[in-house]
Amino acid sequence: MDRASTSPRTSLAALDVLVATDTHGSISAAARVLGISQPSASATLRRLERSLGLDIVARSSRGSQLTETGRAFAVWARSVLDASDALERAAAALREGPAHRVRLAASMTVAEHLVPRWLALLADGTSPDESSHDRPEVELAVRNSQDVMELVLSGEADLGFVEGSTVRRGLRSRTVQHDSLAVVVGSQHPWAQRRRRTVTVTELLGARLVVREPGSGTRDIFERALARMGESLPDHLPSLGSSAALSASVRISDSVTVLSELAVADDVSRGSLVRLDVPGLDLGRRLRMVWREGAEMSAPTRRIAATVTARQG
Repeated sequence: MDRASTSPRTSLAALDVLVATDTHGSISAAARVLGISQPSASATLRRLERSLGLDIVARSSRGSQLTETGRAFAVWARSVLDASDALERAAAALREGPAHRVRLAASMTVAEHLVPRWLALLADGTSPDESSHDRPEVELAVRNSQDVMELVLSGEADLGFVEGSTVRRGLRSRTVQHDSLAVVVGSQHPWAQRRRRTVTVTELLGARLVVREPGSGTRDIFERALARMGESLPDHLPSLGSSAALSASVRISDSVTVLSELAVADDVSRGSLVRLDVPGLDLGRRLRMVWREGAEMSAPTRRIAATVTARQG
């Protein structure tokens, strides 16, 4: 029997401290945000290290900060906390009773970086005298772009949001945002030390590339951009199913990846990822809303669609 099956589950409170430390840059800042003392936060992280069997905090006379392992683990910790929050919201919805349900399906980038903003705008636009039973209840499925379109075509989703360059027959679409992919490496990668952070397509394809899985919009755009230059991805590349996993992998290795600017903006701003320019490689793209041709949208679905398209950029 493995260790994971015999050890107690990791405390959500400990993950809160870890994620807050990663987000705010220090244990003391995390403690202030969470409303606990710094010694309590430090003790929580020490217990977490013992529980996981990992060194997640580097301690020195100048202070403490997360190790690369700690920052990588914080990526997965965020997913656990997001799932816990979703569970709490689901319980609250069940307590309130039935609501107008809208089934959304979104690609990873859109789900992580745009859908929360759209739902906040939808909530802000709610009339003060509107009861909770009148507000649309949103159910979100996160898939790659090809699977999103399949869910919409089959009627399992009312609206979909995709990243790819093409839309399946039987669907209508509208651009909701313009985006671009970025070629990124970790801050310790040799390319990050170049005075001019520029690489050629040949260098890129000869590097330790790690990419999104087939069917994802990000990979589709990358492959089409290469094809326009007469190039293609090497065979048997490692692939991962989420932007967060790719970012974490690149931060702690000498790999290189291609991800949405939306997905890497925070890491690039903090300096943990470095963006590279690849002359001639056009990685611009459109993020689109899709719906089934001829389908009658419900009033709550039309309301969500209007909120999204009113904010297109």
